[in-house]
Amino acid sequence: MKQNLLTARWCPHQGAMLLAGALFLLALGAVGAAGAQEPNTLTPEEKAAGWKLLFDGQTTAGWRGYKSETMPASWRVEHGSLLSRHEKDAGTGDIITIDQYDDFELALEWKMTKGGNSGVVYRATEEYDNVWESGAEYQILDNAGHMDGLNPLASAGSCYAVFAPVRDVTRPLGEWNQTRIVAQGRHVEHWLNGVKLLEYEVDTELWRAHVKTSKYYMTAYGQGTWGRAPKGHIALQDYGGAIEFRNLKIRPFRTGQETTKP
Repeated sequence: MKQNLLTARWCPHQGAMLLAGALFLLALGAVGAAGAQEPNTLTPEEKAAGWKLLFDGQTTAGWRGYKSETMPASWRVEHGSLLSRHEKDAGTGDIITIDQYDDFELALEWKMTKGGNSGVVYRATEEYDNVWESGAEYQILDNAGHMDGLNPLASAGSCYAVFAPVRDVTRPLGEWNQTRIVAQGRHVEHWLNGVKLLEYEVDTELWRAHVKTSKYYMTAYGQGTWGRAPKGHIALQDYGGAIEFRNLKIRPFRTGQETTKP
C-alpha cells in the first residue's frame, strides 16, 4: 500500500542525509567551477607548448583594420568577446593581426546571430583591395539561417569555394563553436568542434583543379597568388551580422614540430 505523502512522518535521519547530499553536490559544483579555465587565458601547459593569446578579452591590442592602422568602428570588446556589430553611420571592415605567421596552429571560438556570415582568412597579405583575394578562408556561417549553408563549398568550416567539409557539425545558434586551423608548409587542416572537416596540400594537382573551378581562379593564376603566400596575417571578416569571437590563440610551429591533438 502506497504511503500518503501529505501525511508521511518526517524522519530526522532522512533530513540529515538529504542535507548532506545537497552539500556534497554544492561542493562538487564549486570544485568544477574552480577547475574550469577562464576564457581568453592560457594554462601553464599551453604556455609551455608555445601557445600565445591573440585576444586578451579586454582590448583589441594586436589587431588593426585591413590596410589601416586603426580598428573599424564596427569592432569592439564586450563581455570578454571580440565582436563585430554594425551601427548606422559607423565604419566597418575586416581586421587582421598585426603580426604575421607562416606555420601555425590556430584555435578560437565563435558564435553569431541568425543568418550570420564571417570567416577566418589565414596567411593573408595586403597587396589587394580585399583580404580574401590573398589568403584562403575558413568559412564561418549560420548554416541553417544563411543561403550559403545550402552549398557545402560555402558552408561552415569549408575552405570557402574550394574544399567542402565532410559534414555539418555546427552547434545550435547561440552556442560557442570551436574552430581549429593547422597550417604547416603546404599542408592545411580545418577542424570544427573536434572533427577534422578537410585537409589539402597547397599547389598540388588536386588543389589546382579545385581552385581553377572556384571564384579564385583569376586571383590565383591570372592576377595573383591566392592561397600560396608562405606567410601572412590572420584576418577576421566583417559581413554585417553580429559575430563574436573569444579564446583566440595561436601556436607558431618550429621546424619539425608536430601538431597537437584537438
